[in-house]
Amino acid sequence: MPGLDQITPIVDAVVAHINEGVILTNENGDVLYHNKAATQLLGVSEIQSVGQLNAISNLQLPASISCAVNGQTALVRKNGENECVKQFEQRITTNGITRFIEINTTDVQVPGEEGGIRLLVLNDITEKRRLEAVFHDNINAGLITQDPRMLEISSLIEDVAPTRAPVLLQGESGTGKTLLARLLHKKSTRADKPLIEVNCAAIPESLLESELFGHVKGAFTGAISNRPGRLQAANGGTLFLDEISEIPLHLQPKLLKALEEQKFHPVGSDETVEVDIRIIAASNRNLREMVDQGTFRADLYYRLAVISIDIPPLRERPGDIPLLIRHMCDTLVQRGYPSGLDCEQEAMAMMLDYPWPGNVRELSNAVEHAMILAKDGIVTPICLPREIREFYEKKRRETAYPADDLDAQRREITDALKAAGGNRAEAARILGIDRSTLWRRMHKLGLA
Repeated sequence: MPGLDQITPIVDAVVAHINEGVILTNENGDVLYHNKAATQLLGVSEIQSVGQLNAISNLQLPASISCAVNGQTALVRKNGENECVKQFEQRITTNGITRFIEINTTDVQVPGEEGGIRLLVLNDITEKRRLEAVFHDNINAGLITQDPRMLEISSLIEDVAPTRAPVLLQGESGTGKTLLARLLHKKSTRADKPLIEVNCAAIPESLLESELFGHVKGAFTGAISNRPGRLQAANGGTLFLDEISEIPLHLQPKLLKALEEQKFHPVGSDETVEVDIRIIAASNRNLREMVDQGTFRADLYYRLAVISIDIPPLRERPGDIPLLIRHMCDTLVQRGYPSGLDCEQEAMAMMLDYPWPGNVRELSNAVEHAMILAKDGIVTPICLPREIREFYEKKRRETAYPADDLDAQRREITDALKAAGGNRAEAARILGIDRSTLWRRMHKLGLA
């Protein structure tokens, strides 16, 4: 039977170049073998013994191993009948850099050797923990996403919210502009002051000036008393102007002056009203293009777009769809809808493949529609709104493939992923498609 001296070269040949750190120790804590990844993860040049690793900040491997072996404060996974793997997590700081290391440890019997050999596998989960932290914050704030672009927007909001800078949110209807505006206010220093929301598209043009700036008695027919406007109501807080592209050109100079000087005259009055407001604007149209077309004032645009945020449509972040569906289902259950529903694979594939022109708002309606029509606790394709079913049927007719072609697609994607080392963005580049298209195809073909 081969002994440890014979096994070590075999182990080295297998694990020398993997990303996970691998350490073998004897019962006394002497390190018998380690690969290069282990030293890189732990920030040391050489590992002689477990005791030596005490110098690494917060690691305390001997105590952690002891806890794991005794089944304390560790997640225990059974592999087979006799093998028991203990898993625990450590946060270490080396050279001023903090990392989260997941450690799996088990005892291994080597033929011909007395006593046990302890195997430790170390994995850097720092990015995973950071993403979970951001994601957890987003859930608390109502922003459900794991999309890199949306996470960048979330990070930008964290930086911008405490300032007075005007913010312009641009994106298609239903992408969540109102949610982000509320998030900006919630995280600002004005969170305890009012957030006044004005949908400029919902107010008749003849009344919009009065709504914004207020009026005095007798200013126009029907003005039977003094009435403060939305700017005055937002004093000390935030004014959110949704669909600001609908503000008529003749009113834009007065709004610009009020925002720059933080004061204005109500309709029909010479009295100056001073305010302290932070402005957030939103539009489902491209204001920069409207400026070029002469339908929106350039000076007002630049005042509003000190910080400009473009929100991607839902079809460009398909990875968020399952998260949003789960969140929407949980919300509807709290409102009294049935819980424990299952979704057939075909129905889920239809929702993943649909382009969602109405974005998150349309998805929310579709989820509620499906929950209402679910039969025996199962959401089937027939439970989905007609628009989704018609889109799916039309696409299936146009792009129908025989079974052998589906196998060819699976092989093509699998080969691209292997060539890219598992990196989906690189695999998409190899295939000449964007990442979201690759993601949908993998789900349809059962490769996700």
